[in-house]
Amino acid sequence: MFNVTLSENAVHKLRDLIGQHGTSDTTYLRMYVAGGGCSGFRYGMALDNKLHEGDEVLDANGIKVVADPNSVQYLDGSSVDYTESVAGSGFVVSNPNNWSTCGCGQS
Repeated sequence: MFNVTLSENAVHKLRDLIGQHGTSDTTYLRMYVAGGGCSGFRYGMALDNKLHEGDEVLDANGIKVVADPNSVQYLDGSSVDYTESVAGSGFVVSNPNNWSTCGCGQS
């Protein structure tokens, strides 16, 4: 089992996006870690309607978050926020398990 925390801003934005995509019963927030970024990993998120073998699912403030077995260890303890500024808007993943971060915004 893994743990991810969603901020109030992230929950509101995700509920809006899920409402446009389907229903909260059939739509998951898939989080994953992929190679790339300056620190060797980059975080990704997408709405998904399917579960795959080995996926782990958790409920974070009413949002069903899903991750594949390879990503779970890197996502555990992460928090997700949604920010808006004059420079743009988007989701930001913060992970206390990262020893280094960079300014690319992806790792």
